[in-house]
Amino acid sequence: MPYTPQAEAKRSVRVPLLDLQAQYAPLREVLLDAVTRVCDSQRFIMGSEIEALERELASYLDVRHTIGVSSGTDALLMSLMALEIGAGDEVITSTYSFFASAGSIVRAGARPVLVDVEPDTCNLDPSAVEAAVTPRTRAIVPVHLFGQSADLDPILTTARRHGLAVVEDAAQAIGARYKGRRVGGIGDVGCFSFFPSKNLGGFGDAGLVTTSDDRWAARLRMLRNHGMEPKYYHQIVGGNFRLDALQAAVLRAKLPHLDAWTDGRRRNAERYHMLFASSPAASRVSLPTARAASFHVYHQFVIQVDDRDGLRRHLEACDIGTEVYYPVPLHQQPCFAGLGCPPGEFPHAERAAARSLALPIYSELTEIQQAWVVESISEYYR
Repeated sequence: MPYTPQAEAKRSVRVPLLDLQAQYAPLREVLLDAVTRVCDSQRFIMGSEIEALERELASYLDVRHTIGVSSGTDALLMSLMALEIGAGDEVITSTYSFFASAGSIVRAGARPVLVDVEPDTCNLDPSAVEAAVTPRTRAIVPVHLFGQSADLDPILTTARRHGLAVVEDAAQAIGARYKGRRVGGIGDVGCFSFFPSKNLGGFGDAGLVTTSDDRWAARLRMLRNHGMEPKYYHQIVGGNFRLDALQAAVLRAKLPHLDAWTDGRRRNAERYHMLFASSPAASRVSLPTARAASFHVYHQFVIQVDDRDGLRRHLEACDIGTEVYYPVPLHQQPCFAGLGCPPGEFPHAERAAARSLALPIYSELTEIQQAWVVESISEYYR
């Protein structure tokens, strides 16, 4: 870009991948009041804050039961434990996801059966799921990647045909919808994460399990607290998967703002599409696909490009934050070498891993910042 005062002004724009300070600043007093309320109560484990958050989230997600837990990873592990999945069992999930999706299956004692993704959405390919079912299969874990629901109808059809449970990994997708229904309440169990960078994030690790099945809800509540019911009487072997009251209070303070933040992310996604449409880089950048049946909440805005790593270095020099989700598909991770998946077995996941780059999408992102992101990408490919 040639030097001009306007170009120099643009180069002074900083665009972090995520700006939690921008979200925190207007809510600072409300959040500190929530933390103070818990400190004044001196009730940090279980209690009224967790119960209130569970009621509010049950209403928001339109499910019967919500169980606050220690993290999204523990939500997945607990769900598999509640379904009594273990040694000798197989669970089908995506090879292109955060590690917890498959790692929790191994921690439960079962074998992850990894399958490829759709090339446009990078979500679990329903036809690959059907082909992967064996007599040992006990469950399917569809991941609602980057904030968009997996195509659940064919997955649920496969599950019903074979008598399998469906555990929705909705860690990145709170508020997302599939054909009008909130994710997390469509399968048998739903799992959410409130890691600080999520659309609804706490001040540390936190998560949630959802279900409309009374029996599984009771079992999940016991598992959360060492399998104990009543106190010091252990019906099953569980773990310490409890949600802290401080996290519950923070999440309660943030929850009323979630829909507005989602609207902001969706507006920013639409603006990216408009900016790229008139950009010299339009033919070089593949933008994320939003299915007509889905309400995408854009936890991430992930483009696919050639020379991804070169572009990322260029954007870093422009003071623009990016991230690679995910550089190595799960079937190529060293810890899963024993699954015997050779290179090339899942071509769509491998292509996405080589070409994907997440751009800033948080709701407080300004038009000027977005314009600088697109202009900087255009400069690289010009």
